[in-house]
Amino acid sequence: MEEVKKKQPVPVSVVKEILGRNEPDSMDQIQRWTFDYVSKFGKVDHDSAKVMMQRLVGECDLTEEEAVEIVNILPTTMTELRSFTFGWKKLILAETLEKILKILKENS
Repeated sequence: MEEVKKKQPVPVSVVKEILGRNEPDSMDQIQRWTFDYVSKFGKVDHDSAKVMMQRLVGECDLTEEEAVEIVNILPTTMTELRSFTFGWKKLILAETLEKILKILKENS
């Protein structure tokens, strides 16, 4: 088993890409379940997810964890986006929410 070198939040599509490098026969049961889950629920490819994450963190002042949540869900309306950001307990201006939606639209 490999030593953990760094812990970092990553979108579902990045997990799919990482696990997809392995042969299914070499995966343990948890890895196979995880790969099955991320294959079904990953909404964008890993390159697009990484671009969205970088832009959300850099341009919208989101944390990596917040960016991962948004990229995994890919909200398409202001109402959907507000329902997620409301739980973060920080004020996000309407113009920033609009920018988030624009980034998601441009990269998905």
